[in-house]
Amino acid sequence: MHVQRIGIRDLHLKTGEWVRRAARGEGVVVTERGRPVASLIPFREGVQGRSFRERIVLPEFDALPPVPGDSTADVSGDRDRG
Repeated sequence: MHVQRIGIRDLHLKTGEWVRRAARGEGVVVTERGRPVASLIPFREGVQGRSFRERIVLPEFDALPPVPGDSTADVSGDRDRG
């Protein structure tokens, strides 16, 4: 997929055009002083707005191998380190 990089000013001047392009699946990365700060992506109804209990596991995640052990200790350790 081709990704178009645009500055914030260009986004401001042509918002409708860039949003329509992103909706068609074109990659749009917004930059500020040459540094990427945001991206525009198409909205997907099936993934957005669901509660955790109603979540859909994407095939990419479902294909990952299981990780042995208890992840709770890792998450707690990361949290405690700040």
